[in-house]
Parts: sequence; structure tokens; C-alpha cells
Amino acid sequence: MRYWLMKSEPSEVSIDDLASLPGQSIAWYGVRNYQARNFMRDQMRVGDMLFFYHSSCAEPGIAGIAVVDKPAYPDETQFESGGKYFDPKATRENPRWFNVDVRFVKKTPLIGISELRRHPELARMRILQKGNRLSITPVDPSEWDYINRALLS
Repeated sequence: MRYWLMKSEPSEVSIDDLASLPGQSIAWYGVRNYQARNFMRDQMRVGDMLFFYHSSCAEPGIAGIAVVDKPAYPDETQFESGGKYFDPKATRENPRWFNVDVRFVKKTPLIGISELRRHPELARMRILQKGNRLSITPVDPSEWDYINRALLS
């Protein structure tokens, strides 16, 4: 099993939105960064756990936990002409972008970026590195355990 941190703008999909959806599951659509795409396409597996992170909002931070519910498949938004995530170079025969489905596990108290930075045990966490803007990053098992044990229990 692998662990991940996946960012979503709450104005697009929040942890509360995920919890209220039928089946509490959604396609993680709209990723347009090759490294993040490759994480979903090549490394994520059903059952991998993730921190659901609210980004680009008043209070960014970990807002919940979810699980990968469906393996990678082509992101339909790349084919929607005129849509926000349309890619004119993508074809059904050769899709460029992929998503996985994630399912709600639980909402957590918000753990803001400043709180994460206060813990030396998390100093190597990718989200805390200067210049990191990836919407999907791996989380080391020791970081996953520490956050769950020290910050969420």
C-alpha cells in the first residue's frame, strides 16, 4: 500500500462535497501536470490511502482521508471541447490525461500547513518543500503514521 496527499480546491470539490456524493466517490479529474498524472496512472492502486488536502483557499490543509477506489482510466474532461480541462492533442485512441476515483473515508480536523511545519518528523514531507506545487505527492509511511498518531488521534 502507498500513501498520498491529493490537493483539491474546496470551490471545485471539498471533503464535505465528497462525503455527500452518491457512493461518496469521485473521479479525480482535471490534473494537467505530467508528474501528478504519472503518479495516478503508474503508481496508485486501489486501496492506497490519501490525505485530502484543501488548497488555494483561506485555510489550506489536510481536511480528511480518502482511499483510491478505482484504478487509473482516461480523464473524460480532456475530450470536452470548450471545457476548462480540454486538451486538443488528446484523442480517445491516445489519451494524455488520466484520473483515479477516490472514496471518502472520514473528515478530520483541519491540519494547516503551519501546523505540519511545526513537526520536525514531517520536515521531509513533499508538500513542505520549497517550490513544491504538485497537486499529488507521495507520503512516506512514517509521515502517514505520524500524522495519524500525533495530529489526528
